[in-house]
Amino acid sequence: MIDWPILTTTTFLPLAGVLAILLVPGDDEDGKRNIRMVALFSTIFTFGLSLFVWGFFDYSNPGFQMVETTEWLGGAINYKMGVDGISLLFVILSTFLMPFCILASWESVQKRVKEYMIAFLILETLMIGVFCSLDLVVFYVFFEAGLIPMFLIIGVWGGARRVYASYKFFLYTLLGSVLMLIAIMAMYWEAGTTDITVLLQHPFPAEMQTWLWVAFFASFAVKMP
Repeated sequence: MIDWPILTTTTFLPLAGVLAILLVPGDDEDGKRNIRMVALFSTIFTFGLSLFVWGFFDYSNPGFQMVETTEWLGGAINYKMGVDGISLLFVILSTFLMPFCILASWESVQKRVKEYMIAFLILETLMIGVFCSLDLVVFYVFFEAGLIPMFLIIGVWGGARRVYASYKFFLYTLLGSVLMLIAIMAMYWEAGTTDITVLLQHPFPAEMQTWLWVAFFASFAVKMP
């Protein structure tokens, strides 16, 4: 067991890289190289910390582990983080891939390098937050906030039809997000909580479960491309 918020630290560690990048002076080649190095090492450190999460994980326990809970929004909705055997693997996968994402753009991205690296580090925080969230509202905030850096990455550094693609991506994803929000509200009205660990045990009516599944599936599927 550990007595410090390792999941929160892992989730928000890339933002430390964002702050460091903001302090890097210059827009010349040396400045761009320094920005890339800060982004790369930020993702490597985040991956290393995620390995500690993996190392502390107890595979004999099928429940959520390393749970962190803090009252938020008057106590009705809590900031709650935790991982199980499935979400842990997605956290590791996300942190493992991010250094390669930075390396893949090392030479290809030459304009607005600082903004590009900041967008990717923010996106990493939001992705990790999605897989660690144990409250539907916290999950929704992380999931939807990911729209912003993705919209910018596509629209600024995309291909020939990047502006068209970014707006189409944003509008379609926003539509799916509305369905998810409606589903979350319905679950709250039915169960009186947005705590995922409690909702997993709540006996939702079978027909309601079908519609909830459709709403969440639509929101997830529209982001698959």
